[in-house]
Amino acid sequence: MSQLWSRFAAHVRRLWPRWPLSGPAPFWLLAAFWAVRGQLRWEHAALALLSTVLAYGSVWTKRLYLGILPIGLVGVLYDSMRLVKNVGLSPDSVHVCDVRAIDQRFFGLELNGARATWHDYFQQHSFLPLDLYCAIPYGIFIGVVVAYSVYLFRRDYPGLQRFTWSFLALNVAGFITYHVYPAAPPWYFHKYGCLVDLATHASEGPNLARVDAWLGIPYFAGVYGRSSDVFGAVPSLHVAYPLLMLLEGFRRHRWLGRVLLIWFYLSMCFAAVYLDHHWIFDVVLGSLYAVVISQLMRRLFNARFGVPSPSIAQPGAAK
Repeated sequence: MSQLWSRFAAHVRRLWPRWPLSGPAPFWLLAAFWAVRGQLRWEHAALALLSTVLAYGSVWTKRLYLGILPIGLVGVLYDSMRLVKNVGLSPDSVHVCDVRAIDQRFFGLELNGARATWHDYFQQHSFLPLDLYCAIPYGIFIGVVVAYSVYLFRRDYPGLQRFTWSFLALNVAGFITYHVYPAAPPWYFHKYGCLVDLATHASEGPNLARVDAWLGIPYFAGVYGRSSDVFGAVPSLHVAYPLLMLLEGFRRHRWLGRVLLIWFYLSMCFAAVYLDHHWIFDVVLGSLYAVVISQLMRRLFNARFGVPSPSIAQPGAAK
């Protein structure tokens, strides 16, 4: 047993000569923190174990681990947001009807003789097949981000680093905005009106609740039941993620890859509004966040590492 441990320790020192315990440390610290508080969940342990396997598996897995590390750090950040759920928030600081008024004025429509939002229209004309269609991008977006990161790992490692660090920066900017400009989503307005209750729990909304009922499992209820950002509608990070992928991948792909990326982004934009999760204002702002952060990170990486922009003519480019 001691001999096996000695071999493993030597293997770890070869992979991480300066800081052998630093690789999966953030995820073990997260698990330990919640264990001490009596709030450890299975995903904390799973993330810690997965990070250990990747960090110490081989040179190849270590390289993958470092490439996707920012995505894992987003998970740590998101989970830690529970500790500061309502920091800086008060009933007077949360935006509800003023954000709705923006949608009414700039993106609204006439409905039953009055100015309304598209959310009002869709809630009056909901359709289960559309519920199911819109649930797809909402249900798979994190998996798509991870899968696209693995694709970049195989094709363009500098592009992977640029994408994942942009993903982290995008989330940090979004989480900061949630506390600087807290805003309620459309489902909140349709359920509670303009009254702000900071004790309100996050909800999957009526459309995804119907999807859960159709599936027979409370999948989306479970996901949103753990959310700490009830008043985090602005900006829409759901929309920002696929646009970030599109901005990173458009130069890299040919027509099929471009069509798939555009379809994913547009589907997410529609789903965010149809599912009553984001105002159109949120969608526009989330898209703007993705564009600005993508450009800033591209310039930073080009200046720091001299990383050229990908070209669709490069060998191995996706068809």
